[in-house]
Formats: sequence, structure tokens, C-alpha cells
Amino acid sequence: MQTLYQWDFNGKPTPKVPGFIASNLQDFAPDFDDKGFISELISNVIVNLDRIDEIIVKYAPDWPIEQITNVDRNILRIGIYELKFSDVIPSRVAINEAIELAKTFGGESSGRFVNGVLGAVYKDILAAGEEKKVDKAEKTSPKVEDQGDAESSDDFLK
Repeated sequence: MQTLYQWDFNGKPTPKVPGFIASNLQDFAPDFDDKGFISELISNVIVNLDRIDEIIVKYAPDWPIEQITNVDRNILRIGIYELKFSDVIPSRVAINEAIELAKTFGGESSGRFVNGVLGAVYKDILAAGEEKKVDKAEKTSPKVEDQGDAESSDDFLK
């Protein structure tokens, strides 16, 4: 999220992304080996940016994309990428992680905003029968109790 925030804030200089990633890893997680996950995620968000932003515009029609805060906009980009384009991140995990990022780094209503947008996207995915293989596999796994708060990923189902 930090790297996408920097990239967006600085006018989307894609050639600088590796430097942003390296700097952020050094500053915030110097001993962490993400096995390339961060680079892959950011690269895929950037590659799919036009389609992702179209989805944001569709599901947040009252908010022109340039008026959505940089933090919320990039959290939505990650969440939508993981919901619509990634087959390895379960949908509920993507939504819950995005909500937690929004509540931690966004404004007072960011968690609800991100929850609303991603929940609507997810409902349409289900309605269209586009459920991911990983989501279908979760349904056959034992259910784990959600220990989250009132704005957990299950809120979007209400």
C-alpha cells in the first residue's frame, strides 16, 4: 500500500517502483523476505490499473476517482486486483485485509467506504457466477470463527 501510495502521489512514475519497494522494505521490514509478493502485486495492479479504476468508478459513482483519498484509492486498487484478477487470494481475505488497511491508515470513514465498494464488487462476482477456485475450496474447508470486530469482511454480506 505504501509503495502504491508513493507511486500515485508522485505522478505514477512506474520506473521508480522498484526503488520505492526497496526503500519501503528497508524502512519498515528490513529482515522480511516476501519472496517477490510485493513486486508481483504492485506490478499486477499497475498492469491492470485502467480496468481496476473503471471498477472503482462503477462501484463508487458518487466519488470521482481523483477525489478519493490517495490512501483509500490505492487500498481499493489492491482489493479489486485481489478480488477480480488474482486466483491465489481468497475474496474474504482480500476484503478483510483492505478494510483493516483502511481503518489503520485511512480516515474515519475509510473502513466503511472500502467495505461498501469491495462488498458490492464481491456480490456482483457471486451473482455473475465468477467465484474463484480458491473461494470454492474455502467452502469445503472447516469454518474458522471470525474474531474480528463489527467491520469485518462479513459485514458486506449484510
